[in-house]
Amino acid sequence: MNKRLIKNVLACATVATCAYYTGKYAERQQLEGADSKVNRAVQDLERRPGLPIFGTVSAAVPVPAQEVNLTATPGRISQIMKYGFPGLDHVRSYSDFVLSYDRRNRVPHWVFEHLTPESVARNEAVDRSKCEFRADESIHPFFRAQNTDYRRSGYDRGHMAAAGNHRRHQKHCEDTFFLSNMAPQVGQGFNRDSWNRLEMYVRKLTQAYPNVYICTGPLYLPRKEDDGKTYVKYEVIGNNTVAVPTHFYKIVVGETADQQLDMEAYVMPNQVISDDTPLQVFQVPPETVERAAGLLFFDQVNRKQLRRINGKKA
Repeated sequence: MNKRLIKNVLACATVATCAYYTGKYAERQQLEGADSKVNRAVQDLERRPGLPIFGTVSAAVPVPAQEVNLTATPGRISQIMKYGFPGLDHVRSYSDFVLSYDRRNRVPHWVFEHLTPESVARNEAVDRSKCEFRADESIHPFFRAQNTDYRRSGYDRGHMAAAGNHRRHQKHCEDTFFLSNMAPQVGQGFNRDSWNRLEMYVRKLTQAYPNVYICTGPLYLPRKEDDGKTYVKYEVIGNNTVAVPTHFYKIVVGETADQQLDMEAYVMPNQVISDDTPLQVFQVPPETVERAAGLLFFDQVNRKQLRRINGKKA
């Protein structure tokens, strides 16, 4: 009886051992197969230059089927960005403009627009008063600006892509009111005055050029303090610490009917500016903006193609 029990125990142990090692072998084969698939996928990615492993380019808001004609299609995006992306950090496409969002500062890095005489023409069907400033829920809550951040801050919600530039459809205008398209601007004397004059001037360029490309964004420029040292200092507002830029830039390229190009570059301090100050005072070499912003504007344009820069022969 004891001998038979011992034989049964040994038989069970043998079966269990064999099953264990068989299972381990099968598991190892599965893992090796999975690793092989991952390796092949990585190698495939490595053979595709410029393909981001983690997507950074996205449409900001899904558009209902009935408004599909107002979606920023790949064709429209390529049209807006004809002369290159300044950078590819959290790029988002809206119905009629493209921006790169600065998640740390809760404002854009840059906003790109393509204007034509048709896109800025007066359109009675578009009513700006129906547009409301609203948080961009396509952005993670950790990095999202809210209207409460601006409330009683002393700053306006300053458009980077101006609402007046997008009059072809109501949705185009409404999209400019996402807070992802805003940065804190001094109101009286800047956003409502000198900055607005610059925006109107750019719109008027469509009378001379059938295509006008604009890149707009914030700057945080250094300043020498009383101790002789140079600092970059800027205020933040609200619970989400939205950064208040020290300056704003606007780079403009006008394209003629025969594809000749003229460029203008502006940097304006985020402060009260006298109404009688000519816009030309704020013109700067484009390279100085690129160095300050850490971006390359219109990098698909050979500077030798430019006919004029800031009104002077290039």
